[in-house]
Amino acid sequence: MRHVGLIAGAAATALVAAGAITYAVAGDDGSSRTPSAESADAGFARDMAVHHQQAVEMSYIVRDRTEDEDVRRLAYDIAQTQANQRGMMIGWLDLWGLPKVSSEPMAWMDMGGMASGKDGALMPGMATNTELKKLGTLDGKQAEILYLQLMTDHHKGGVHMAEGCVEKCTVGVEKRLAQGMVEAQQSEIGLMADLLKERGAAPRS
Repeated sequence: MRHVGLIAGAAATALVAAGAITYAVAGDDGSSRTPSAESADAGFARDMAVHHQQAVEMSYIVRDRTEDEDVRRLAYDIAQTQANQRGMMIGWLDLWGLPKVSSEPMAWMDMGGMASGKDGALMPGMATNTELKKLGTLDGKQAEILYLQLMTDHHKGGVHMAEGCVEKCTVGVEKRLAQGMVEAQQSEIGLMADLLKERGAAPRS
């Protein structure tokens, strides 16, 4: 499908641009200021790394549950893009000498505590453990539909978090990466709506 290739190309361009300045992130604005552990910069990097890890996991699950080339290509693109972005964010935390695990996920967006009782869904849009388990039991069209629905919700949550970083983060390169996430994931949401429609289904919300 042509749309998949276009989105993949845009994602790859964003990754190259972000990767080129990964190691300059601490001094992005010409200073040597390092974000604090409680900052939005650190909170976003930690939480989005976890959020991305689940997207990678879901994408690898569906890749092995369907033969459909459009869905497999989309899943591969999402897995590769988000694995690379996750590596960048973990790298920044290491560069800053900050913890890589949040003691209170989403506190940087004043949403701390949302994880309680959510069956593993620690952040906006994340699939529950039950939903992930179900995805691993389905095949073919059923697996494609559930994956596309779960990933649509996941991307919507990711966009919300990335928009939060664009607003609250202070490190320029991280804000730019977050804005790139917003644009790429919104494009993929539109693509997934088309793929769901082709399968006689629709996003869950």
